[in-house]
Amino acid sequence: MSDNVVKTGTTTLGIVFKDGIILAADKRATAGHMIAQKDTKKVNNITNNIAVTMAGTASDAQLLIKLAKAELKLKSIRSGHPVLVQEAASLMSRMVYNNLRKPSMMAGVSHFVMAGFDQTGCHLYDIFPDGTISICPEYISSGSGSSMVYGVLETLFKTDMSFDEAKELAVKCINSSIKRDSASGNGIDIFLIDKDGARKIHTMDVEPTVTG
Repeated sequence: MSDNVVKTGTTTLGIVFKDGIILAADKRATAGHMIAQKDTKKVNNITNNIAVTMAGTASDAQLLIKLAKAELKLKSIRSGHPVLVQEAASLMSRMVYNNLRKPSMMAGVSHFVMAGFDQTGCHLYDIFPDGTISICPEYISSGSGSSMVYGVLETLFKTDMSFDEAKELAVKCINSSIKRDSASGNGIDIFLIDKDGARKIHTMDVEPTVTG
């Protein structure tokens, strides 16, 4: 694969807490060893109550998100009721499966973490680059910085956390990857998913510190 291909580099995560789910991601996009963009949106709504994080080849991930938004909107209009999170996860897993296997000059690798709220409660899914779909009862991380994140999650995660505890843990996780993973950096976006929907609640910029 060419070094000029823009990839989201990436550290993303999902954390289940007492009353909902936190999604978070860094903001850096890379092209080989170059930082291509410092304000990449790696967490996006696909419906009012469902959001996804993206990792992998940026163009493929962005296109799949756009297609998923359109398909889920049509499904909601035709059925007359909001889409279930499980339905959205199944749709995206099929799209990821087909995208990876289509003939192409460039491998369309994309990894999504999906969180949403519906009439059955809050749900967190891992949609792996090969199209595998898994429900995550506690937490999940994706991207090049995920190994650092898992170390923090395994140590500090606890069940029935409050919102403030989950948000603080998410920031600690992304910061840990930014310090060690060159493909992750420049800031953190945090989304909250609960009974009131899926929305961005916090964003911060993180610039490298240079000391003399």
